[in-house]
Amino acid sequence: MTIRSNVRFKSVTSQQSMLFPSNLSDKIAANHPVRLVNQIVDGLNIDDILSTYKGGGTSSYHPRIMLKILFYSYLNNVYSCRKIARQLEENIHYMWLSGEATPNFRTINNFRSQKLKHQIQTLFAQMVQLMAEMGYVSLDVQYIDGTKIEAASNRYTFVWRGSVEKYKEKLEHKIQTVLKDIEASIDVDSAEQTEDDQPQPVNAVLLKKKIGQLNEQRSKLDKKQQKQVKQLEEDALPRLQKYEQQLETLGTRNSYSKTDTDATFMRMKEDHMKNGQLKPAYNTQISTENQFITGFSLHQRPGDTATLIPHLDQFEALYNKQSSTVVADSGYGSEENYQHLENKDIQAFVKYNYFHKEQKRSYRNNVFLQANLYYNQEQDYYVCPMGQHLHNAGKGKRKSELGFDYQVSIYQAQNCTGCPLRGQCHKAKGDRKIEVNHNLNRLRQIARDKLLSDEGLYHRSKRPIEPEAVFGQLKSNNKFNRFTLRGLSKVEIEFGLMAIGHNLRKIIAIIMSSKREKTVFWAIIVVFEVVSTKNNNLKKQQSKIWMKNYYSEIAA
Repeated sequence: MTIRSNVRFKSVTSQQSMLFPSNLSDKIAANHPVRLVNQIVDGLNIDDILSTYKGGGTSSYHPRIMLKILFYSYLNNVYSCRKIARQLEENIHYMWLSGEATPNFRTINNFRSQKLKHQIQTLFAQMVQLMAEMGYVSLDVQYIDGTKIEAASNRYTFVWRGSVEKYKEKLEHKIQTVLKDIEASIDVDSAEQTEDDQPQPVNAVLLKKKIGQLNEQRSKLDKKQQKQVKQLEEDALPRLQKYEQQLETLGTRNSYSKTDTDATFMRMKEDHMKNGQLKPAYNTQISTENQFITGFSLHQRPGDTATLIPHLDQFEALYNKQSSTVVADSGYGSEENYQHLENKDIQAFVKYNYFHKEQKRSYRNNVFLQANLYYNQEQDYYVCPMGQHLHNAGKGKRKSELGFDYQVSIYQAQNCTGCPLRGQCHKAKGDRKIEVNHNLNRLRQIARDKLLSDEGLYHRSKRPIEPEAVFGQLKSNNKFNRFTLRGLSKVEIEFGLMAIGHNLRKIIAIIMSSKREKTVFWAIIVVFEVVSTKNNNLKKQQSKIWMKNYYSEIAA
């Protein structure tokens, strides 16, 4: 094979020394996302993070550099610290962003787990406020929803409240029996001794004290009793301490994982048929607007009902304001939540369990349902389908599963004997009795009117494409189906970085979809720089006017 003499190849300089080293910035496109990340982090206030550095010893990597690395990594779906460290040595964009710094994976992980502890919410809120200044979000409306994300713990090392309480009760009964038999056979001169035959409650502290007293009177015990005391000390006491510690860890929960005690076992959706299984997980709640994440919180309860109030309180604490409108599905429709939203003067579009069922003809035409009985508000009585009055028989106090106290009114018929409709009306032995929560009915009527209004129809149609689309992006497209860190505080950091990465991804997508991509990109860069600069109101106003001229093109 012959090579023609006029063929020329480009020279290879990879093995040659260069007199003047090349500039990495020249090799990165002017509109590359890495430049946006760099500008955003430079504008963040990180005084709280800087205050955690004590000084002394060897030098540390600057926290801004570490934040840039983490933000850009989560933007590109790189979550492993080992992979991030490898990118710093191989990827030119990471090299430019970090100033060619190469912290190892342990340094990156320690910064993420320790330095960002209790700081991630503040960093996230600063980014959202910058987006609000740019007009991407208004913070006036929240579309709220939750999803369960699996914890990074063993799926088969679990502790259940029911089992712990059952075994603890059996152990306490055994301890009480042994102590009663021993103390009955010897003369124990103790001020705590009582003549009551009922067994006294036993805990680890009391048992340890009893064992100490029995060991002091060891001479009065026979061999069998000495053996029983030894078993109490070596076996029963440690087991009782373990059960008490497990109940303390459980708190109000029903389960937890031994390898991540903050994780609770929740039923996860495994396939399209929702045939899931119990796995250790966290309940993640988010607020969205225009598919940007504006707030997030993590909870240990599987249900969404108890998460709404703390989620809204956290939002208000971050931004020193509360949204005027909140939209959520039926998982949040409880009396406690409705009352809280009303007290806060929040326009709530929140469904309740039977909202869609009430719209069906079969439900509306069922005259035997309590909701369809005629109610005379002035004289305070209900009328059954046969025309009999159910008069007020008193009031009662109830407590929900979550500990919320509410009041019900009890109504009872006078005589249901011989009624031809009794089998269809109720199945109780006596006369029909109903409990009515008038406050809940009032709150549901307000919610119903809002949901069926034009504004309610708009928010109801938009809610499925707001938080649910965001969860789809995070879990399906970005493959974030399981946490890699353990513990509630560390999991919050991890999801916070995911939320920041998602918002950055959305901003970049808007930029890239615009007709004048480069111009809009640099306009946004300038806005981030000016908005993050203090005491520069004139430039701040000018930048807002400048950006408004481009929003029409971005929308187009």
